[in-house]
Amino acid sequence: MKKFLIFIAGAAMMASCGVSREETDRELKQQRDSLQAIIDNKDNELNDIVGTMTEVQESIRRISEAEGRIVVAEGSSESASNREVIRDNMDFIQKAMDANREMIANLKEKLKASQFNASQLKRMIESLQQQVATQEARIQELKAQIAEKDAQIAAQGTEIKGLNEDVSSLSDENRKQAGKLSEQDKEINTAWFVYGTKSELKEQGILKNGDVLKQGDFNRDYFTKIDIRQTKLIKTYSKNVKLLSTHPSGSYKLEKDDKGYYDLQIINAQQFWSVSRYLVMQVR
Repeated sequence: MKKFLIFIAGAAMMASCGVSREETDRELKQQRDSLQAIIDNKDNELNDIVGTMTEVQESIRRISEAEGRIVVAEGSSESASNREVIRDNMDFIQKAMDANREMIANLKEKLKASQFNASQLKRMIESLQQQVATQEARIQELKAQIAEKDAQIAAQGTEIKGLNEDVSSLSDENRKQAGKLSEQDKEINTAWFVYGTKSELKEQGILKNGDVLKQGDFNRDYFTKIDIRQTKLIKTYSKNVKLLSTHPSGSYKLEKDDKGYYDLQIINAQQFWSVSRYLVMQVR
C-alpha cells in the first residue's frame, strides 16, 4: 500500500510540470487523504468482521460450559435445585444459539458487501457455522434426554402417588378395622352392676317375683357400666349385701372397709363374669 502511494505521488509530480508547487502539494494531500480513507474503511470492515467472529467463538465456548453443567446436574439426584440448574442452563443455551445463528448470518452479509474477497475469511465463517451446527445437534440430543428423564420422573411420580393413595387407603382401612376391634374389645370386656334395696330393684324391673333379670323389660339405665379389666373393686356403701346374680364362688369376696361397709373384691375377673355380665346386689 505504501509503494502504491509513492507511485501515485511520483506520477502526480511528473504531471505537474507546469503547475505551481503549492497546487501540486494540495493535490497530493487530497490523493493521500482519499487513499487513507479507503485503507481506514477496509480496516474498520475487517475489524468488525473479526470482532463478530470472536464473539461467536466465545459464545460457542460458553454454550459448551453450560452443556457440562447440565450433564453434571442430570447425573445427580433429581432435587428441585438440580431441576432449576437444568432449566436455567437450557434457557441460556437456547438464547445463545439463537444469537449465534443471527451473528453468522450477519457475517455472511458483511462479507458480501465488503470490498474484501478473502477466501480465508469465508472458510473461517464456514468453520464457525459448522461448529454451531454440531453444537445444535448435541443440544437437540440433550433436550431429548432431558425430556425422556422428565417423562420417567412424571411416571414415577404417578406411580408414587398411586402407592401413596394405596397406603392411605390401607391406613384408613386399618384405622377402621382397629376401631372395630377396639369397639369389639370394649364390648367383650364390658359388664354392668347395680346395687339397691329390694324395693328399688323391684321398682326398676330388675327383681320380679323373686327372680332376677328373668324378663328383658328392666331399666338398663339403672346399671353402671364398667370395664372388667380395670374394675376389680366395687364399693356398696352398705353393711348388709347379698348377691342376687350368679357368679362362681371363689372368684370374689366381700370384705368390710374401715367404716364397716362391704366392698366387693373381684379376684378372678374372667371367672367372675363368665356366667353373667350383669351383677345385681341387694343392700339394706
